[in-house]
Amino acid sequence: MSKTTIRDVAKRAGVGVGTVSRVLNNSPAVSDATRQKVQSAIEALNFSPNPAARRLSQGKTMAIGVIVPFFTNPSVVRRLQGVVSVLSVSKYDLILFDIEKVNQRDMSLRTIPQRKLADGLLLISLTPSDIDVEQFALANIPVVLVDAYHPALSRVLVNNVQGGYQATKHLIDLGHRKIAYISDYLDDPFNSPVRDRFTGYKQALAEAGIAYREEYHLQGEHGRSPARHLTHTLLDLPDPPTAVFAYSDTQAIGAIEAARESGLSVPGDLSIIGFDNIEAAEYLRITTIRQALFESGVKGAGLLLNLMETPAAEPQEILLPTKLIDRHTTAQYGKKQLSGQIAALQT
Repeated sequence: MSKTTIRDVAKRAGVGVGTVSRVLNNSPAVSDATRQKVQSAIEALNFSPNPAARRLSQGKTMAIGVIVPFFTNPSVVRRLQGVVSVLSVSKYDLILFDIEKVNQRDMSLRTIPQRKLADGLLLISLTPSDIDVEQFALANIPVVLVDAYHPALSRVLVNNVQGGYQATKHLIDLGHRKIAYISDYLDDPFNSPVRDRFTGYKQALAEAGIAYREEYHLQGEHGRSPARHLTHTLLDLPDPPTAVFAYSDTQAIGAIEAARESGLSVPGDLSIIGFDNIEAAEYLRITTIRQALFESGVKGAGLLLNLMETPAAEPQEILLPTKLIDRHTTAQYGKKQLSGQIAALQT
């Protein structure tokens, strides 16, 4: 049995195909009497319009494009969960574009708007160029940034400078003066937060009158294993740090592994603080800086949907705070050494 088509509905209602299409799209340019005839024909024939065809007829994809770098990164996954929680109850589908190379980023940011693959774009931890922003405007596609900044675009930001400052200040307040920062590469085009957290790190040092030492800042690829190697390099210095601020919780885990492989206790011999507050940090009881990962995805998706319905005259900004989560990997400097001295005196 052949499937009922829009032409069958038009024939039964005694109207043109265009009139049926206008009824399906809730166009006001149809009289109530004609609309009722078409609705009756639809019900009699049990007609269900093809979603793809309806989208094409409306000139829309009914999809939101989400462009992310390295979508398996735990922090990115958590942001995406926030995005999905919003879009799953909306009328829009989600199309995910995973970016792992600079040329992939450049190609995606230019071709997705041009080919009209989505009705709106959400960029996570990717900063577009001025040329990209011009292309978005020419394509008339709403764009919202999450964890990235461009003055011409609406964005949801995490206060990474504040977070880097909080992490370092926490270690300073515990009495540490030899504080290292291990991070992704500062010139990573995918990663502006790494530079912001580094800025916060240096601000806290300067405020406390502690000189910045270049040998205490080591950069590498993101991941647990690279962080472990960076930490070993720090611990092999003639004057090693007593505390490490890791750019992410994943890197903090690598730093903890390196300390234990070197026969050091955490936090007795080496204090370590991470950033993100991913699930593993809670499980391993890592002191960290919480950023609102899930909430940033929720806010970003919500802001984009609002802009698609009601464009704003000026870019909007939502700034989310960070919070210190004090757990079991940081401790007062000298506490273990003092305890050892007291024990020796008592023997």
